[in-house]
Amino acid sequence: MKKQSNYLKSPDLLPISHGDKKIGTLGFALIWVGMAVVLAAFAIGGAGVQSLSLGWVVFATIIGSIAIGIFMTLIGDIGIEHGLSFPVYMRAPFGTIGTHIPSIVRGLAASCWFGINTYFGSTAMNGILNALFGYDNWFVCFLIFALLQLINTALGIKAIERFADLAAPIIIIISAWMYTTLSDQALSQGREVWAWIESPVTGGAAVTAFVVVIMSNMGFWATLAADMPSLSRYIKAPQYESNWFKRNKSALVGNVVALPITQTFMVIIGGVSYIAVQNYDPVVALQEAATGMVLGVLLLMIILAQWSTNTSANLIPAATIFSNVGGPKVPFWIGVFIAGFIGCIVQPWNLFAIIIPALLVIGGILSSIVGILFADYYLIRKRRVNVIDLYEEEGQYHYYKGVNVAGFIAWIIGGISSYMLANYSFIVGFIVGSVCYYVLAKYWWFPKYSQAELKDPSDEKYLGITVGRDWEIDVQSNVSVPAADSSFSQ
Repeated sequence: MKKQSNYLKSPDLLPISHGDKKIGTLGFALIWVGMAVVLAAFAIGGAGVQSLSLGWVVFATIIGSIAIGIFMTLIGDIGIEHGLSFPVYMRAPFGTIGTHIPSIVRGLAASCWFGINTYFGSTAMNGILNALFGYDNWFVCFLIFALLQLINTALGIKAIERFADLAAPIIIIISAWMYTTLSDQALSQGREVWAWIESPVTGGAAVTAFVVVIMSNMGFWATLAADMPSLSRYIKAPQYESNWFKRNKSALVGNVVALPITQTFMVIIGGVSYIAVQNYDPVVALQEAATGMVLGVLLLMIILAQWSTNTSANLIPAATIFSNVGGPKVPFWIGVFIAGFIGCIVQPWNLFAIIIPALLVIGGILSSIVGILFADYYLIRKRRVNVIDLYEEEGQYHYYKGVNVAGFIAWIIGGISSYMLANYSFIVGFIVGSVCYYVLAKYWWFPKYSQAELKDPSDEKYLGITVGRDWEIDVQSNVSVPAADSSFSQ
């Protein structure tokens, strides 16, 4: 028995039990409506209609959104089955120390998204205050809006779900108004929104433009596809359910139905906005399309949209990651404020201009992590996980000085490949990352570093909710416990 520190056992990172899963099917769908109404998505539509008709942009968006939703659900099963967050499970393919590097990359990306969305919300807030009181200082609005979101998220998951329940129907109603008004404005200028194209392309250029829209939509949510377990571990699911589709029903409704519908509508509004006023920034578009009380209400929608997106899609994952890196001394709420601080100092008001190429690059880098997670969880471990050892410093996931070299080699090769083929970034990163990891881990790394669930592939020992298990971690223990002696409740 070896002396064991407790840095892996931060209370906010422990497995979520079946009784603590609070988000139902409708609740998760509403969270998705709130998350997917994000202004940066408008850029995909606005950029798309410069080369393709709005119909083709919509078709590409539907393909990309459903595809990324499937990836999210696949990886999200880690949270559904075992109650584990993204940074904790990443200890399996990257090591107890190695997990910090890819996790921080994801956390930084989420923090930057928080900053971008907060900036758009602050410009809308500034617009309302300017119209009502003549006050004009978007930066003060930025700081106030950031603080409100951080406090809301630090209060916990139920506070976020309640906010989404309030924001979602408001967002849907006002978004419909935006589409109608901007379409009429475009038509008054002789531009039929479903036929107009700024600079039409044909042949190979049209195919490339179509694929870019697909990959942009996938890259847009690649960050959440990687760390969906951090959110899905709170989703209700039936115990003793071995059918994957039934177990992930609530996740599928949110990821494959609510996300594509909402994402497509946002892309449509961005395209229509560009056609109507030659600008896909909806704050600018709305200020040209509406006045008075109507403008104020629409700008309020912008604020609500960014708020609901940031809490669920950006702050929760980033805070969970930073809490994992910092250990017990960095609880979840401190992780929230770390993410907020990073999102502010990166000057997000300058990031939006490069959003499309950034989505392709970030999507590729993170898609290789999605591929590695898929290969590790489904192809190698077959969903069986020695969860107890994920929280042991000297357990089976310590590998070589805390690092799984196979995971890093696969990530580097997948990331470089996706960068070299940026227009197909997500698919390339996923395939290359998963194949490289499978070969390296199965035939090289794991023969060197024995994995209990591979030597003894027992469902009763290493599955979670499927066999009715709630994983229990002894946070007081200062010694590592062999997997065979680990206790659990059923």
